[in-house]
Amino acid sequence: MFQQFKPQAGRSTAVQLKEYIQQFIINGVLQAEQKLPSTRELSLLLNLSRNTVILAYQGLEEDGFVYVRRGNGSYVSAFSKPATISPRSIDWKRRVNNHARMADSLDIMKRGIRAEEGMIRFTSIAPDEKLFDVDHVKRAFLDRMAIEGSTLLNYGYAKGYKPLIDYLFHYMEKKGVNLKGKDMLITNGFTEGLDIVLSALKRDNGAVLCENPTHHTAIKQFRLQGYDVTGIPMERDGIHLQELERAVQAQSYDCAYVVPSYHNPTGIVMSPAKRLKLLQVMANYDIPIIEDGFNEELRYSGAHVSPLMAAAGRGNNVIYLGSFSKVLFPGLRVGWVLADQELIYYLESIKRARSIHTSTLDQSLLYQYLQNGNMEKYVKRARAVYRRKYEWTKQCCETYIPYAKLSGDGGLHLFIEFDAAFDTRVLLEACARQGVLFTPGDQFYTNGLGQHAMRIGFSRLTAEEISQGIRIIGDTAKHIMGL
Repeated sequence: MFQQFKPQAGRSTAVQLKEYIQQFIINGVLQAEQKLPSTRELSLLLNLSRNTVILAYQGLEEDGFVYVRRGNGSYVSAFSKPATISPRSIDWKRRVNNHARMADSLDIMKRGIRAEEGMIRFTSIAPDEKLFDVDHVKRAFLDRMAIEGSTLLNYGYAKGYKPLIDYLFHYMEKKGVNLKGKDMLITNGFTEGLDIVLSALKRDNGAVLCENPTHHTAIKQFRLQGYDVTGIPMERDGIHLQELERAVQAQSYDCAYVVPSYHNPTGIVMSPAKRLKLLQVMANYDIPIIEDGFNEELRYSGAHVSPLMAAAGRGNNVIYLGSFSKVLFPGLRVGWVLADQELIYYLESIKRARSIHTSTLDQSLLYQYLQNGNMEKYVKRARAVYRRKYEWTKQCCETYIPYAKLSGDGGLHLFIEFDAAFDTRVLLEACARQGVLFTPGDQFYTNGLGQHAMRIGFSRLTAEEISQGIRIIGDTAKHIMGL
């Protein structure tokens, strides 16, 4: 039986051998009081070093699977299998609640066309991992462990890791935000931040305002929390203010959600004048604003535009959700909520009840990376790479795709709209057969519209893949249109 052991690369051979023998004991192949081969015999049989076998036997002994008779070798311990009853089968499909069913129905990752190896995928707007500053991340980890060591591996605080909070306060202040009366909560990325905020807000009307189209994860969160969602159309410089005023005059809303910079999915940057007007309208109707600070660092041209929260001054009606997921390392899952200190007081308790705290190790690693001054260098380099990809993607779209409208002022994607009668789901199916995927626009609309639109994410593709993929999209669209 032992000859069948085949260790795999990447894991300790001693641990694998220990687990291999352990399964024989658990399954009754090796019986209690049965003697195991000597370490010398087994090492020769398996062509392993004797030290490897010794370590495996020591592990079995420590876990209570074998015992040693001094001078006489290793023997299988008496192993008591847990008593079992007749198998019982529960129909979990019937046992899950409506919340779970809705989450499943809104889960776009489970649906749609499956990506195959070698496909050109315009579906991702995640950063390109080939740009990741791995050496400086390692350095940051070692630096922080040298300073705090085992403390980082223990429980942390629900509100967050204080050095990171202090750094982010300064970071937001540099963006022009007035911090008087404000406080901060660290979260597991944007999604948890939005979820916690929505769960804390009083639901007097069960209605929320947003741009249309908007971030599909936000739409999912609103619907899972039971909100009716009213989407306001967008213009070239942001949300349509006249439509917004009509909406707030027609009914009351519990909150509004906006992505003013490099909007997902359109890439539009809301103009400064429109930001001020939006703040005034929301203040007039006493509607709190949830601001998604999406992609603010990926500005390729034009003047810097400050967050809505900066324009709000000492006002406390804006809740800012921030993260570096589209700029730095989304795998760390670190985001933040900056809001009035009274609101953060309650959000902290919700956070503690749900997940205790965000990983202190992740927070401290991010803090040390930022503190070491690496972000500015990395963002400068990443921005140059993404700018080239952005300009090339835009040029290819203008050359090959017969669109009606193209938008995107920066960030990691462009948004394309065809004539209203065009169906990008039909286009997607035809392109998928040729090895190209994109994100159809209807996923981003609140009212079942968007069949004529699509989002093109270019961040993780090469220039050759971008041109080849967009040429296929354009040629296929022309064929469907009969051009």
